[in-house]
Amino acid sequence: MDTESRNFIEQMIDKDLADGVYDRVVTRFPPEPNGYLHIGHAKSILLNYGLAKEYGGEFHMRFDDTNPTKEKTEFVDSIKADIAWLGADWKDNLFFASDYFDRMYEDALGLVKNGKAYVSDLTADEIREYRGTLTEPGKEDPYRNRSIEENLRLFTEMKEGKYPDGSKVLRARIDMASPNINMRDPVIYRVAHLNHHNTGDKWCIYPMYDFAHPIEDAIEGITNSICTLEFEDHRPLYDWVLIETGYKSSPEQAPKQTEFAKMYLTNVVTGKRYIKRLVEDGIVDGWDDPRLVTIAALRRRGFTPESIRMFIELSGVSKANSTSDYAMLEYCIREDLKVSRPRMMAVLDPIELIIDNYPEGEHELIDVPNNLENEALGSRKVSFGRRLYIEREDFMEEPVKKYFRLFPGNEVRLMHAYFVRCVSCDKDDDGNVIRVHCTYDPLSRGGNSPDGRKVKGTIHWVEADSSIKATCRLYENLIDEEKGVYNEDGSLNLNPNSVKIMDGCRLEAALATAGGDDRFQFVRNGFYCVDSKDSVKDAPVFNRIVSLKSSFVLPKKDE
Repeated sequence: MDTESRNFIEQMIDKDLADGVYDRVVTRFPPEPNGYLHIGHAKSILLNYGLAKEYGGEFHMRFDDTNPTKEKTEFVDSIKADIAWLGADWKDNLFFASDYFDRMYEDALGLVKNGKAYVSDLTADEIREYRGTLTEPGKEDPYRNRSIEENLRLFTEMKEGKYPDGSKVLRARIDMASPNINMRDPVIYRVAHLNHHNTGDKWCIYPMYDFAHPIEDAIEGITNSICTLEFEDHRPLYDWVLIETGYKSSPEQAPKQTEFAKMYLTNVVTGKRYIKRLVEDGIVDGWDDPRLVTIAALRRRGFTPESIRMFIELSGVSKANSTSDYAMLEYCIREDLKVSRPRMMAVLDPIELIIDNYPEGEHELIDVPNNLENEALGSRKVSFGRRLYIEREDFMEEPVKKYFRLFPGNEVRLMHAYFVRCVSCDKDDDGNVIRVHCTYDPLSRGGNSPDGRKVKGTIHWVEADSSIKATCRLYENLIDEEKGVYNEDGSLNLNPNSVKIMDGCRLEAALATAGGDDRFQFVRNGFYCVDSKDSVKDAPVFNRIVSLKSSFVLPKKDE
């Protein structure tokens, strides 16, 4: 087996399997349902699912719903939809931390009975003060030496609802002088009289994440608890909880916590509190606004699961923090779409083009290949007639140097159709061009002239009578890339031009039935999809997924 091509987690699993630490790999993705998932979560989802699939093991989907202050059923539903869309199949293995609240309470009672946990009356601020710093040890909690009997009574009364929120907590008794602050008698239960989305009003005490998470892993038989680097200092507590509650006898046994580097992306907003503020302030139209990088937003924008998987694979798995370029994500979607989707004609800023010598009232069907790079996609029939729409920028009454499109006297190729020569234009009362007049060469059908003459410009078009009206949204980065994501005061550097809405666009007739997961290349414009939220019949809305041009160059393997 070539270990050089395998990441450090795979190498660890290979060794554990060889040493008999476990005989089957079981992984999990454990989000807290307090917001929508983003591109960074996709790395964890695909890593955990990929490992389970690679080793013929099992993948669990588990909600760490231990904090009802921020959790909603809306977030549960969105997370399930995102993970399924990415292709991570949890099969029958859907779990909630709240499924284990009874078991966790019994485990906490066991710690109290063994003198490993005690009830404290300190406030949250006092606990922080007593905890010490990275250079100074903590001070002993004045309630640390309560008797086991008193702690059992108080903890039971906490469960029975006899104390208000914040008045008492249950702390693990470990070591207030530990160099690892996480081991200085961490809080493992707090009082919270809140309705829980899954358990209702059954509980008024809730376990803390650092206590609940390892127990959840142990109950489900998770072998590899894979998390990001900020949890590295929590690993001793993870093992302490499992050893002291009897789920394992040494840190070397499963479940084992392993940390990897988060995926950071240039010039994007991933923090939940920032996204929440953008939503609440109406700057974006929801957690799935296409300018965000939540998974729901990427899906609505038109990204594919395949492109996300390619991006995660290119980003790699390591222990070292690094930043991936957003342009690489755009590169991945271009690579996925450029040969797999049809290339359609759409005119975003239309002006009329009249072919004066084309017969009045006549139309013809022109055979157009769906993708010149992929013959398997076949072809379609496109209507052509006397009255067309072209892009406003494809006509210039007084052309600049090296302008090869339409101007009076110049001849261009109408893509897949005929040569046309510009003869004049009509203007409105304000002097704006509203119509261009041309003549066509009927012998040049297909885009070539029998006399062999050449033209330097080719422009796309749509036939006016059969075309459909649509709105197109052209998205740019939500963040002003020149200034970076954050100001000194912590606010966001927002790009005021992050979306350009083009009304009155004209699209070829075949796009009238587009919907669902349909994605297209609009010739010369970019890749587009139908907006799943705002598009309606007879008033379609198309989102630009990404432009055609890219500044990103995929590094060579030896770089």
